Amino acid sequence: MPKPPTIDPNRSLASQAVMNVQAGEEVAGAWATAPVPQIGVYKLLAKKKADGTYEWAHFVQRDSGLKENVYRGAVESEQRLADVLTALNSALRKSYGPHIQLRPADADVYTVGGKKDSGAVH
Repeated sequence: MPKPPTIDPNRSLASQAVMNVQAGEEVAGAWATAPVPQIGVYKLLAKKKADGTYEWAHFVQRDSGLKENVYRGAVESEQRLADVLTALNSALRKSYGPHIQLRPADADVYTVGGKKDSGAVH
């Protein structure tokens, strides 16, 4: 099971985050796989930008908590974001079998001050 994230007080939060949500943006979704032995957990995070487009980040979180192989992209609609999720799940099923797929999950959201947050738009 991956360790909870550790915040390094000597580095800015923005430099430690896989994705930053700015004013006018909102968390659009978070998905994660079950742990893959000797690999970790694959995750997909997405946000809706103020202009209505979506940005996403896909990565693997190792058992140590380290996040590796981060891929990023942008799509113009929620339907295209669903297409990204479908494509990633197809690749994961081919690699690990039908039991490994991205499913809705909670995102780890922190404020600029480093406190855990709900991710709700204020």
